[in-house]
Amino acid sequence: MSASPSSSSSRSVRGAAVSVPSLGADEACAVADEAFRRYTSPSLLRRGGVGVAVVWFRNDLRVIDNEALLRAWAASEAVLPVYCVDPRVFAGSTHYFGFPKKGALRAQFLIECLGDLKQSLRKKGLDLLVRHGKPEEILPSIAKAVSAHTIYAHKETCSEELLVERLVSKGLEQVQIAQGGASVPKRPLNPRLQLIWGATMYHIDDLPFPVSSLPDVYTQFRKAVESKCSVRNCAKLPTSLGPPPSSSIDEIGGWGTVPTLESLGPSVTKSEKGMHFIGGESAALGRVHEYFWKKDQLKDYKVTRNGMLGPDYSTKFSPWLASGSLSPRYICEEVKRYEKQRVANDSTYWVLFELIWRDYFRFLSAKYGNAIFHLGGPRKVVSKWSQDQALFESWRDGRTGYPLIDANMRELSATGYMSNRGRQIVCSFLVRDMGVDWRMGAEWFETCLLDYDPASNYGNWTYGAGVGNDPREDRYFSIPKQAKSYDPEGEYVAYWLPELRSLAKERRNFPGASYIRQVVPLKFDGGNQRKDQQFNRQRRPNNVYIRQVK
Repeated sequence: MSASPSSSSSRSVRGAAVSVPSLGADEACAVADEAFRRYTSPSLLRRGGVGVAVVWFRNDLRVIDNEALLRAWAASEAVLPVYCVDPRVFAGSTHYFGFPKKGALRAQFLIECLGDLKQSLRKKGLDLLVRHGKPEEILPSIAKAVSAHTIYAHKETCSEELLVERLVSKGLEQVQIAQGGASVPKRPLNPRLQLIWGATMYHIDDLPFPVSSLPDVYTQFRKAVESKCSVRNCAKLPTSLGPPPSSSIDEIGGWGTVPTLESLGPSVTKSEKGMHFIGGESAALGRVHEYFWKKDQLKDYKVTRNGMLGPDYSTKFSPWLASGSLSPRYICEEVKRYEKQRVANDSTYWVLFELIWRDYFRFLSAKYGNAIFHLGGPRKVVSKWSQDQALFESWRDGRTGYPLIDANMRELSATGYMSNRGRQIVCSFLVRDMGVDWRMGAEWFETCLLDYDPASNYGNWTYGAGVGNDPREDRYFSIPKQAKSYDPEGEYVAYWLPELRSLAKERRNFPGASYIRQVVPLKFDGGNQRKDQQFNRQRRPNNVYIRQVK
């Protein structure tokens, strides 16, 4: 595939940072309002529930197609939305290597998501209660204060999130809510945690097999769900989701405020280059509108998706999908609407194809549990890996001597984003050419990425490291070949490494002595394959990984 997407997109990003979406404030507001109108049904007036229900927002920071929110509304007379600023998430460290668990860029993005969610809930007659602390301590206390009978939340699949779910349930067991009046007392009840599936395009209950029997090959999974399953419709919203509980809010300290980045500790310097993603459901809806309808890019997605420079070579939906500000089913419905109103082709299908990949990684995390975080991955592959700190830091900081690697890593640090093509290339370089422990790369991505979610991040890294569930996914990405294919004029590397811009276009990715020294030789390098292999065997035995399956 040619690299024309990369070079043709460069005109839109050269210079100042580009906001994603790029809609003005009035236009973005109008787009979000229109989406809310389409997904609101005035006929949803009756609610048969009683009492108070709490909605525990987690990685589902949206109102449209939020089943936990709708179930809480239907099962109660009053709804209390809650978000817990968990110090383990906002100030914790990654598991093996102690990197910051949530970097400043993603923290800022999530703060914007929370601010937007609060505004959207207010428009629907509610508000967002924000508390700092652990959910297992906060939620039982709130349930008791407002006499909530149920806490609704979306189900997660990875161990840290599952642990918090168990702790919340255990905490609720200690809470008793009085029922009935003084004249007709009833037995006190314990509030319960009701977990609902809502993270994927295909619902887990609609799969043609139990998760424990999930195919280990993506194509088998995709063909099965495409032929035997249907994507459920997005749920419609009532005109109002209110009221919130009429009393008790002031008694528990009021609604609270969305935190600032400064209050959480990390600091960030806004990048003057690359893309600046705006957090929140309104921005997510704006990006879908901009990419599909305003710029009409969807029809070309499959052709341009391997670009690396500019906002429009791909959808850029992933940060909002990861925070739950955007429902994958909403994207699916917008694709179908586009196909009816404009055109249906390979590109429109390919967006759904990629969403099925996202589903697959989520279901794999449920099947394999913590194995996706282990060195040997789901297949328990035994390997020798280096944890050379100097090598890792050269990769992390974009100082490897390979412009394509360094440009991608600097983009990640500056913006919290990297193209899909770039992620595959830098992963391959770290694990194949450097021989460095893949978990170091995965945890650094966990720190930096705006679109981090554990299932997709670690699923992709296990695949890239050759320890994933599918043994056929074990590819080497040749840097010279990737550079020639996807950045032939060196526009991408010159953007992030301006010292290369003065070089001839064909030399930007191959600058020789005009750039910093290469930290390692490439394992495979075109005609020099044999020489490099011999060099690796003789000079870097500790970095060469040897695979065998137990």
